[in-house]
Amino acid sequence: MLADKLTPFINRYNELSELLSSPDITSDIKKMTELSKEQSNLAPLVEKAKEYKSIIEQIDEAKEMLGDPEMSDMAKEELKELEPRLGELEEEIKLLMLPKDPNDERNIILELRAGTGGDEAALFVGDLFGAYTRYADLKGWKVEIMDSSPSEAGGYKEIVALIKGERVYSRLKYEGGTHRVQRVPATESQGRVHTSAVTVAVMPEADDVEIEINENDLKIDVMRSSGCGGQSVNTTDSAVRITHLPTGIVVTNQDQKSQHKNKEKAMKVLKARLYELEMQQKQAESAAERAAQVGTGDRSGRIRTYNYPQNRISDHRINLTLYRLNEIMSGGLFDEIIEPLIADHQAKIVEAAGL
Repeated sequence: MLADKLTPFINRYNELSELLSSPDITSDIKKMTELSKEQSNLAPLVEKAKEYKSIIEQIDEAKEMLGDPEMSDMAKEELKELEPRLGELEEEIKLLMLPKDPNDERNIILELRAGTGGDEAALFVGDLFGAYTRYADLKGWKVEIMDSSPSEAGGYKEIVALIKGERVYSRLKYEGGTHRVQRVPATESQGRVHTSAVTVAVMPEADDVEIEINENDLKIDVMRSSGCGGQSVNTTDSAVRITHLPTGIVVTNQDQKSQHKNKEKAMKVLKARLYELEMQQKQAESAAERAAQVGTGDRSGRIRTYNYPQNRISDHRINLTLYRLNEIMSGGLFDEIIEPLIADHQAKIVEAAGL
C-alpha cells in the first residue's frame, strides 16, 4: 500500500527536524547545510503524504456514514470530491518518490560537433546552437561560449558553451546524442535533399572539489590562435591545448586573447569531461540504473531527425513527431520535445520501482 511506503519519508523528515535543532549540528555549518538541503528536498513529498493520509481517513469516515439515512447524501457528496483527489495525489506522490538525479541542479558544458555532411553539417551546428541559445533565453539561463571552430562556409565545425542557470542539466540532459538533419543546402542547384548529422554532448559542470587533477598528468601546449579572431588574437601565443595523459582527453581553447583565461576555460571543460567519464563508469556498473536511462548517455545512437521540407521534427526514443520544426527552431521551443521525454523517463522509473 502506498501509505505504508510513505512512512519512512515522514520519519526521516521528522528525524531531520530534530537533528537541525541539536546544538551539535547548529555549530557545524557544513553539516547543517547538508541536512537542511535534504529536508527541503523531502518537504514537498511529506506535505503531499500528510494530505494523502488525511484524505484516506476522511474517505473511511464518509463510507461509515453511508449506512446512516440522514448522513448518506452528504457522505456521497464528500466521496465525489475526495476519491478523485486521492487518485491525483497518488500520481503526484509517485513522481515525488522517484530517486533524484544528483546532477539535475547543475550547470552544463554543451558541445556540438559537425558529423557527416561537411559544410551542411557545420551550418546545422550553428542553427542548432542558435536554437539552444533561444531556449536558454526563455529559461532565463546564461550562455557563455567556451571555445569554437568556425567553418569557412558558415556555422561551426565545433562549438563548446557553458550554460548556467536553474536546473539546466535536468532539462538539457536529454539532448545528448546524434541529431540528423534533412534539407536542401543553399549550394544545391538541383534542389535535392541532403542528410547530415551533428553530435551533441551534454555534461554536468564539475565542482573543483569533485574532480582533482594532478598537474603531472597534464601536458599543456601554448600556440598561436587560428580562425576568425581578428588581428589582435593572432599576435600572441594565447591558444591553449591541454592533454590529460591518463585518459587521452584533449581540450583546446582559443576564444580569449588571454592565455590565462583560455587555460581556465579549457580546465573547466576538461573537468566536466572527466566527471562525465566517471559517471559513465558508475552507470556501466549498475545494469538496473542503465536500464532506467532514457538514452541520455548513449552518444552513438540517432536520437532526433529534423526534416525541413516536411517541417517535421521526430524524436526516435519516444516515437514523437511534431510538424512544427520551423517554430521550434526559430523560437527555441524545445520544451515541446523535452516535456514528453521527461514524462516517458518518469513513467519507466515508476514502473521499474513498482510504485
